[in-house]
Amino acid sequence: MRRLNDIKWALTLYVIFSILVGCSAKQSPSEKQGSNAVHKHEKVPKIVNEKFQKETSESLQPSAPSAKKKAILDVPLISQNPELKYGCEVTSLAMVLQHAGIQVNKIELANNIKKDNDPLIIGKGGDVIHWGNPKDGFVGDMTGKNKGYAVYVQPLQELMERYLPGRTVNLTGKSFDDVLSQIKIGKPVVVWTTGDYNVPKRWESWNHGSEQINATRDLHAVVLTGFEPGYVYVNDPLTVKKGNKVNRQTFIQSWNALGKQALSYR
Repeated sequence: MRRLNDIKWALTLYVIFSILVGCSAKQSPSEKQGSNAVHKHEKVPKIVNEKFQKETSESLQPSAPSAKKKAILDVPLISQNPELKYGCEVTSLAMVLQHAGIQVNKIELANNIKKDNDPLIIGKGGDVIHWGNPKDGFVGDMTGKNKGYAVYVQPLQELMERYLPGRTVNLTGKSFDDVLSQIKIGKPVVVWTTGDYNVPKRWESWNHGSEQINATRDLHAVVLTGFEPGYVYVNDPLTVKKGNKVNRQTFIQSWNALGKQALSYR
């Protein structure tokens, strides 16, 4: 009887042991699912996180300006003649100001531009030996009744400031891409070039006090109104051509030779 009880007790211990071992070695379906969920949790969010980081990074990047291949502005065309034979700069400025909504004409600008009134002295050979400095003001007689020359960007900007205070943009010395950036935002630009938009062919010099002024006689100013691959468009106050199409590289070379002078507004 005792032996039988021992056998029953042994069998009971065996069953209990088997159950305990089974529980530790085998996972329930819910535990399997939980294990798989952990496994997925380790991978899926990593992919999602990378995608989120990429999208977030892209969204935080400043959007690149659209690379416009062509832009042409509708800028009023004004002729410098017959009143202002040498008034290409103020006439070009009048076009730009009118585009900006300022009601002003070339004659008003001509009367108010700063002048350099140093007298013209011609040598025996017909060369100019003494005259004014276009950096200081308009040199000579703009009307053409007497000999006239030109004015450079600084006096023109000072005049422009009267009509657009705090809004003038002097781009002189900047890259031509900077000049074109004004066109992209809808602002025309007064630029200095030559009468045929080519590199200057006729240079001369004269004395101005203790200074020597080096200048080209075929200097001209126009309004840059547009561009496309290989070309720029200008309003020319002398030929009175609106949106005149000019070879870009040739134009840039002439602009460089004239000191990269350019004036616009914001």
